[in-house]
Amino acid sequence: MNFQQLRIVRETVRCNYNLTDVAAALYTSQSGVSKHIKDLEDELGVELFVRRGKRLLGLTAPGQELSGMVERILLDAANVRHVAQQFAQSNRGELVVATTHTQARYALPEAVAAFRKMFPEVRLVLQQGTPAELAKMLLNGEADIAIATEALLDSPDILAYPYYSWRHGVVVPQNHPLTEIEPLTLEAIAEWPIITYHEGFTGRGHVDDRFAAAGLNVDIVISALDADVIKTYVELGVGVGIMASMAFVPERDKTLRFLDCSAFFDEQTSLIAVRRGRYLRGYAYRFIELCAANLTERVVRGDAALLN
Repeated sequence: MNFQQLRIVRETVRCNYNLTDVAAALYTSQSGVSKHIKDLEDELGVELFVRRGKRLLGLTAPGQELSGMVERILLDAANVRHVAQQFAQSNRGELVVATTHTQARYALPEAVAAFRKMFPEVRLVLQQGTPAELAKMLLNGEADIAIATEALLDSPDILAYPYYSWRHGVVVPQNHPLTEIEPLTLEAIAEWPIITYHEGFTGRGHVDDRFAAAGLNVDIVISALDADVIKTYVELGVGVGIMASMAFVPERDKTLRFLDCSAFFDEQTSLIAVRRGRYLRGYAYRFIELCAANLTERVVRGDAALLN
């Protein structure tokens, strides 16, 4: 048994048992992947995968047991390297933070600036993607930290903490008719074309649920990945925007008005998350603490060390 065989077992599960994809992910040949699997099964004396001809369809019962062990073994192997790096080069290295555009643009600038001053020799990478992609990056070891509102509570292997809370509101041009309505209602908003987030981003599901619960059909003319696009098209008069409160900056967005909608849009919570069982360098804990002072290294390290 060797680490390459274990990597192949893990990647086969991740690639939904497509050996062509496994070979591409591990920079090897499909025949080599098949041989490693066969050699491991011969050594263990059990079949790990359910087969139909040459195709793999899933894990056998022994394969399911082994899969969890493989994850832990490879995670611990990566942790050994991280521990060595921590003591050999405590203030050098790379920190990958996976996040959405909205978080990177509006929530993280102060923490990033402070981190760069504290650790000038650490390469900080802000990797953007969908919430589901961020969770996958965290689980696959491609990111050290993930920050988003959605998807980070979907896996027991992800440890997520509340980062900060916010609400949706309506953004309109100055002197828009909605600015004259007191109190603002969902019915009044639904009379206008709406520009808001794409499904799966920044609480979009909550917005849809609120209109559906009120029995209102809305005309969503643009679904955007970030608030800057929403504000751009609101300025052009395409529709009224529904966006996160932290993305509206009065000093910058002087041509727009942000209308409070706390009466009907519930508070949302953005999360900061790490992979359970993954060893993080000391500077990763410093970044988390710069984001949320209550999330000290002692708190996060203690929780993250626990494997389910």
